[in-house]
Amino acid sequence: MTAIIEVNNLVKRFGHKQVLRKLNFSVQQGEFVALLGSNGAGKTTLLRILSSLSKPNYGEIKISGYSLPGQAVEVRKKLGVVSHLPLLYGDLSAEENLRFYSRLYGLSNFQSHIEEILSLVGLLKRKKDLVRTFSRGMQQRLAIGRAILHDPEVLLLDEPHTGLDQEAANMLDRLLKQIALKGRTVVMTSHDFPRVATLATRFDVLSKGRIQSSKYAKDLPEHGLLAYYQSIVDEIDAIGEIKVEH
Repeated sequence: MTAIIEVNNLVKRFGHKQVLRKLNFSVQQGEFVALLGSNGAGKTTLLRILSSLSKPNYGEIKISGYSLPGQAVEVRKKLGVVSHLPLLYGDLSAEENLRFYSRLYGLSNFQSHIEEILSLVGLLKRKKDLVRTFSRGMQQRLAIGRAILHDPEVLLLDEPHTGLDQEAANMLDRLLKQIALKGRTVVMTSHDFPRVATLATRFDVLSKGRIQSSKYAKDLPEHGLLAYYQSIVDEIDAIGEIKVEH
């Protein structure tokens, strides 16, 4: 089976600091991969490169058969991206934000679809309100709606639960499960182990600029994610690095 995301020997430096060191990473169609790691491990950097917001120093990247950074325009059509910052237009209403992005994506007859998305993220009653009047959690809900507006093949989420109240976080979980059931591919960073344990089909540990370990959810005991992660961290601390066979 051909991977929908394929990363080979990815290197990313910021000045003299090498954040990603010949990183290899692949994701099959329909997988839900949780990227785990400490702050500064490079998780956000990897997602920014996959979403074409940052360029690598070296390495090969393919998403849905298109190469980055050379075919970034084609890749962006395949992606939905949610960062921990909503990145919305505050002086537009919720509806106007989605209408603007619908036009960017070249969608037609999108008004009914916009209302469906707003209903899905619990914002239909606030569709005419300016986004700058929204709470942090409401803005994040709208950012999630924007990300799925064009029914992307791949969803990239960087700590998407940040700033969400319990109700909104549960709504996001239900939405992610619906997306996964449709066979879409999801890559998500998270520090919320109990929550991500119920969502992902695979867990990859990123440390020292590389994927140090990868484990399928089906191969973990119930409530075993934190123990698995801690065992990998302890092993890295003891021996410096783990050789992973992909």
